[in-house]
This record gives sequence, C-alpha cells and structure tokens, in this order.
Amino acid sequence: MRAPTVGFDLDMTLVDSRPGIAATYRALTARTGVPVDADAAVSRLGPPLRTEIARWFPPEQVESAVLIYRELYPAYAITPTVPLPGAREAIEAVRERGGRVLVVTSKIGRLARLHLDHLKLEVDEVAGDLFAEEKATALREHGATHYVGDHVADMVAAAAAGVPGIAVATGPCSPGELREAGADVVLDDLTGFPAALDGMIRLALEQ
Repeated sequence: MRAPTVGFDLDMTLVDSRPGIAATYRALTARTGVPVDADAAVSRLGPPLRTEIARWFPPEQVESAVLIYRELYPAYAITPTVPLPGAREAIEAVRERGGRVLVVTSKIGRLARLHLDHLKLEVDEVAGDLFAEEKATALREHGATHYVGDHVADMVAAAAAGVPGIAVATGPCSPGELREAGADVVLDDLTGFPAALDGMIRLALEQ
C-alpha cells in the first residue's frame, strides 16, 4: 500500500478556534452595529462563514459583513487559537509513515495558513473555502487516502471522495451523528488517530 495522504479539517479538528472566532464576531458587531451572538456562532462551526453571517445580517449586507469579518480576523482570531489534543502528534504520525498532510477546510486558505503558521503545524497543502461534497474535489486532486473531520459534512466529503472518513467528536456533532453520516471510525479526539490510522492501513493490506 502506498504511503498515506491524510486530509484534515481545521476548525475543531486540528485547532480550537472558538475563542478567536468569538472575538472576531464581537469585533464585527462593534464595527457594524449588528448584534451577533458570538457564543452561539462558535457552537456550530463547520459550515461556510456566509451561512452563519446570514443568520444575523439581511441578505443585502451578507457579502460586506463577510469582507469585514475577514478583515478583522487576523487581529482577533489567530493568537487565541490553540491546537486540539493530539493534533501535532497526528500530523507527525502521517509523516512517520512516509505520508503527506493536507488541510481541507471551509475557511479561506490564507486565513487557514495564518493559523497553521502561527501554531507551527506543518502541512503539505491547504485547500480552503470548501464544504461537504466540495471538499471531495480537493481530496481527489491531492490523492488523499483518508479524511479526518469533526462535522457530519466532513464524512460526506470523505464518502464523496471515496476514502475512509475518520471522525473526531471534538466539534458540534455527536459520535452518533458522525457514525450515521458514514464515519468509518469515531474517535474522542486526535490522540487516538495514530492507532486508528495503523488499523486502517493493516485492514487495507489484508483486503
């Protein structure tokens, strides 16, 4: 079997970005005067930014609010974000097995890169502004063998790309929801990823 190429989601899979994203939403409220419940917004990370913005802003203001949010993001969201348990070790596990690491996320690529660079999480490729089935395009393009995520839409992406989906229950979706969405493995967090990857590699060799 060829060396693994593992795709990871970013928010609530590799990093806990909730404090920084909440701070950015509060700054957005201060800038625009439109109240956003930041705590509610960060409780459902995963879908594209426009989906959340559209809950709070009238349709004709959504695009301008997205631009303002992204302008504010570097100043408010990067420093408070921390790696989730096992994130560094998960990336290293792929490297130790001769593999490549992708980040495939609904966040736009340049902001995803700011997080990765700040936290010194070294990956080979970043594909941003993708959600659910859209992520499958990047997974196929880069030859992914597995996809790891915390959201049911990530399991949809893995299935659409024809690769095993490894779910972590560190985001808004329950283990049951992740299994129902098609996860091949559901982990409490990324600390269980190296063993899960080895198990999947062994299973593939036996088939």
